[in-house]
Amino acid sequence: MKKATVLVVDDDQDLLTATRILLRPKVKEVIVEHNPEKLLHILEKNKVDILLLDMNFKSAINTGNEGLFWLAKVKAHFPQVQVIMITAYAAVDLAVKSLKQGAADFIVKPWQNEQLLLTISTVLDENRPQETKVKNQPSNQGIVGKSAQMEELFYKLDKVAPTEANILILGENGTGKDLIAHAIHERSLRHKNAFVKVDVGSLTESLFESELFGYKKGAFTDAREDRKGRFENADHGTLFLDEIGNINLQQQAKLLSVLQNRAVVPLGSSQPVAIDIRLISATNVPLKALAEESRFRKDLIYRINTLEIQVPALRERTDDIPLLANHFLAFYNQKYHKAISGLEADALQKLKQYHFPGNVRELQYSIERAVIMSDQSSLRADDILFSPIESQADVAAQPMELSGNLEELERKAIKSAIERYNGNISKAAKELGLTRAALYRRLEKYNI
Repeated sequence: MKKATVLVVDDDQDLLTATRILLRPKVKEVIVEHNPEKLLHILEKNKVDILLLDMNFKSAINTGNEGLFWLAKVKAHFPQVQVIMITAYAAVDLAVKSLKQGAADFIVKPWQNEQLLLTISTVLDENRPQETKVKNQPSNQGIVGKSAQMEELFYKLDKVAPTEANILILGENGTGKDLIAHAIHERSLRHKNAFVKVDVGSLTESLFESELFGYKKGAFTDAREDRKGRFENADHGTLFLDEIGNINLQQQAKLLSVLQNRAVVPLGSSQPVAIDIRLISATNVPLKALAEESRFRKDLIYRINTLEIQVPALRERTDDIPLLANHFLAFYNQKYHKAISGLEADALQKLKQYHFPGNVRELQYSIERAVIMSDQSSLRADDILFSPIESQADVAAQPMELSGNLEELERKAIKSAIERYNGNISKAAKELGLTRAALYRRLEKYNI
């Protein structure tokens, strides 16, 4: 991000000011503009990497058409610029339109600062030259652990990585399945080529084919140019399909066909395109549960599961908790310019006694909060607070008084979660126990 130039175009002056203050220390240059008529002129005069573009410039309309109009202009004249759409209205059809028209991602305002920074970083990372990505990736991909369970995991990685076998990574949310996938790629014979990650569980049915298989110009209303899918982008490299357990049976059939034929047929084309990829998949759903509940085709399970790797939950490797805690402490010391020397015995004891339903991710966030809030030279037990998000499971297990029909209860629960996280779909979906795609469908169903 330090080398990136970011342009923000929005008619809200307060938003422009706040975004400029947030991004100024993080990127090379921040340019802000409230008038979209000046957008193309600015892009002509400046080498912009990321454009944050509002979808509504006329408060009386709020249809998103203004943003889609300018998005089309930008992609026609400056296709190399990555566009992140800004909207206050998280409608499924609007998000689909912007992504189909060439947007790299979209973000709902008001947002959390960390969410915006992560979105920008992810878009930049996905569009860096492959050589740069490989050069900057450490071989262990940040995996920390010395327990017997992790030693066994590292042994398996060394065995399976150099092969061409398809790998299925199993494990609970927050255990680091994406880090394992990166490590396999880095230790493989394909490490000099692309590593492409796709969260297939978050793709709507309308986006599944276009994102994975690509499309030809004119394939649908907003297909203004040919676009390669993720399979082609990963050619001669590794394709990582995350949350594969959440795709429906129709999507499974299409994926199986591609894997069997080793070719994709882009939307709007009848000509197959040969692909050469090494497939890694991941899911938090136990494999046996998928098969027994008829949620997943067994022929596809066999296709993606030549070898499987089970990532242990943090509660199963408590010996690694002090090591991980100090690892995150060192990271956030540097990030927030702190000089906290370590964790006191009572803090480590508190961590080791906790069951960590959110696994390593929850431990990471707990240490980050402690580093931010602590004014002491070392972290004490009182500094360690655990995620209220994960504690929702305990609340959900309690009996509740039913009022109204089930659909109304579901609608209220969804609306409450969306408001609680200020429109952050990922966090709301996680609390509700849904995938992003499933939550989007319910938003559309209940017109929220």
